[in-house]
Amino acid sequence: MARKRSLLIPGVDKRLLIKDAMKAMPDLTRRRFITTGASLSALTLLTGCDVLDSDSAEQMLAQVSKFNDAVQSWIFNPNTLAPTYPESAITKPFPFNAYYDLDDAPEIDGKDWKLEVRGLVENKKSWTLDELYKLPQVKQITRLICVEGWSVIGSWTGTPLRDFLKLIGADTRAKYVWFQCADKDGYNSPLDMETALHPQTQMAFKFADEILPRAYGYPMRIRVPTKLGFKNPKYVVSMEVTNDYKGGYWEDQGYNSFSGS
Repeated sequence: MARKRSLLIPGVDKRLLIKDAMKAMPDLTRRRFITTGASLSALTLLTGCDVLDSDSAEQMLAQVSKFNDAVQSWIFNPNTLAPTYPESAITKPFPFNAYYDLDDAPEIDGKDWKLEVRGLVENKKSWTLDELYKLPQVKQITRLICVEGWSVIGSWTGTPLRDFLKLIGADTRAKYVWFQCADKDGYNSPLDMETALHPQTQMAFKFADEILPRAYGYPMRIRVPTKLGFKNPKYVVSMEVTNDYKGGYWEDQGYNSFSGS
């Protein structure tokens, strides 16, 4: 079993940590807490423990994160499109972004690579890159927003994920599509089904009209314009349609799973 990662940083004032957690809530959520007189005492009542205790504070933050996810999911409109941009707005150079250096990015041989399909689907065959390239593709120029606050605009071409899910007979009543990647440390991430079915969520095979570079996720990444950047997994090797919440690389470290941008 993987070692539990602590959400708390040694030496950080827990009172300030709780306040920061409140600030991270969506406006609607935060207003509800404020109007109900939320305070450290109120949060203690909500969680049933002293939030200034290290373990209890960690439990409280996890509960706040889950509540945050639920509210974001509730207000998410699957018919609302993320903004698109002209070619002139594309960020150049488009940066490489990961928790490791580019030299450590996976090097994948596209000839040997196959996308594994698992879970609640009728057709569990694996897909070669050539087979995926033959699927209908669309191009979109959208903004990628990093959880750290910066953003860039890029051009992506690929197959809408909802079309692929339909093709493989996925049970779209399931809760999640979970992605496993080839990154170091076994990067993975879940995507809620409503977002997976959003018309702009795509299996991206090209960047700037060229085969997806290694830096941006070759041979395939999941591009989700309605989510923060860490919900756009690169170097995908498998997807699973499931009702089980399997966590994710950053989600297991305390990041909100919904993380809509």
